[in-house]
Amino acid sequence: MINSQEIKIGTCIRMDGKVWVCIDFQHRKPGKGNTVMNTKLKNVADGRVLERTFQVGFKLEDVRVERRPYQYLYEDATGCIFMNQETFEQVPIAKENVTGGQYMKEGDVVEVVTDTTDGTILLAEMPVKTTLKITHSEPGVKGNTATNATKPATLETGAEVRVPLFVNEGETIQIDTRDGSYLGRVSE
Repeated sequence: MINSQEIKIGTCIRMDGKVWVCIDFQHRKPGKGNTVMNTKLKNVADGRVLERTFQVGFKLEDVRVERRPYQYLYEDATGCIFMNQETFEQVPIAKENVTGGQYMKEGDVVEVVTDTTDGTILLAEMPVKTTLKITHSEPGVKGNTATNATKPATLETGAEVRVPLFVNEGETIQIDTRDGSYLGRVSE
């Protein structure tokens, strides 16, 4: 059991018989009354997001988790196939349970979160930053830089992101896997 004020991003709890992971939280002290924790929880099984407010000191059932590196191999009918970096065991994980899965390419190493009580795989998380090559983008027009104008670009994984006008097709860029935002160009 953990207290509600101990919840942080990535904390897993069991609520209503389901496993939830915290994706956002805010510790709030209103003018009158007790301090509360506003949380945004994601259901591990179906991906549903729920906003829940807890009083400080409220007891929650925590889920002990283990994080291990797994390498993405390929995708088939059962889901995405990952290989444990230590035991070389291969396991399938549904693409919906991979945070940032649309930016994942073969060979990427992700962090797989498992429940230590029964060994079930809860979710997989891509690293926050990843580098990908642009396969299609309209050419940038010189002189259109007065504002922070962006254009769509298709990445090698098939995902589409918004990039500045000066970024061209064939370049390698770095993106944030949490929201798909452009971080910068990568020199090869």
